[in-house]
Amino acid sequence: MSKYYFTADTHFGHSNIIKYCHRPFKTIEEHDYRLIQLWNSRVKPEDTVFVLGDFCYKQLKTKTAKFYEDQLNGKIIFVKGNHDSNNGVKTCIQDIRIRLGGKNLLLIHRPEDVGYTDVDLVLCGHVHQHWKFKRIPTYNKTGKKVLFSADFCNVGVDQWNYMPVTINEILREYNKWLRERKFISL
Repeated sequence: MSKYYFTADTHFGHSNIIKYCHRPFKTIEEHDYRLIQLWNSRVKPEDTVFVLGDFCYKQLKTKTAKFYEDQLNGKIIFVKGNHDSNNGVKTCIQDIRIRLGGKNLLLIHRPEDVGYTDVDLVLCGHVHQHWKFKRIPTYNKTGKKVLFSADFCNVGVDQWNYMPVTINEILREYNKWLRERKFISL
């Protein structure tokens, strides 16, 4: 039976990401090798992985987005990230709504690009090591703040042991986060 996974901000080929995000790798070669190894240890060829932006750094002659994609198990659906304009990732998807695990989900790269939303949870990337879950006010179509706040889950590799995660893993951690803050769990 195939599974769905989520990840973001792998930044394959981006040597400065090790320093910026305090990733535990000495070189970009070690970084890329280890992330590919961790991905393939979980994801099977029949699985689907939603990559919520910033898959790899600038397209180089030998290490293109396709170079990395060919080494990874699963079918990949890319959501465009802020570093995905010149790296060979070919997607027109800015955001996407899906229903999975009994929840309505919005998948997007940058949390600040979410306006008013009526989903159960927003899955995003972009914020790297800064937070795993956060409640953020959303805005109506006129730009005025509304009382409703959306809950966000950062599916970036910096928060999930450098590998893609399933909806069940996300929801387990999310409900724990809600309980710790005395919010109502889903």
